[in-house]
Amino acid sequence: MTPAGAVGVLGGQPVETRAVPALGEAAPDFELLNQFGEPVRLSELRGRNVVVVFFPFAFSGICTGELCEIRDNLALFEDSDAVVLGISVDSKFAQRAYAEKEGYAFDLLADFWPHGAVAEQYGVFDPGTGMAKRGTFIIDANGIVRYLVVNPRGQARDFTEYRTALAGLGRN
Repeated sequence: MTPAGAVGVLGGQPVETRAVPALGEAAPDFELLNQFGEPVRLSELRGRNVVVVFFPFAFSGICTGELCEIRDNLALFEDSDAVVLGISVDSKFAQRAYAEKEGYAFDLLADFWPHGAVAEQYGVFDPGTGMAKRGTFIIDANGIVRYLVVNPRGQARDFTEYRTALAGLGRN
């Protein structure tokens, strides 16, 4: 996880990065367009649990495997009254093509412009590569972060951890 005020490098210049929100903190609010060009605002989902899944790029191997596992187990999320939001720096057009190709029945949000701004709010934007890290934030119905994981590049997330975290939230 990125400590507050840590410095990364972008174009040879140092840049300050934000910290990952802590467990028990309010999740940073955001609004992004989904794959259909419709705005999705986190705060408008209050009253439901939300699973925010940052992934580096559409159509990449590990990302596809992770999102297909969510797709194939969507009932687990629905049973926990949880909305799944996948987020990458890809455009809404790429997100739509990706969702259609893979049959995703959940929103894929485009953190395209300003490039990676929401990923940066959550401390998971890598300015050196211009992509989001593999970060997952499970947010309860009151907007509080109850689970988080940020995996290093090339390492898939453990789906069984989602099951455990969602079970701890209960239905609203």
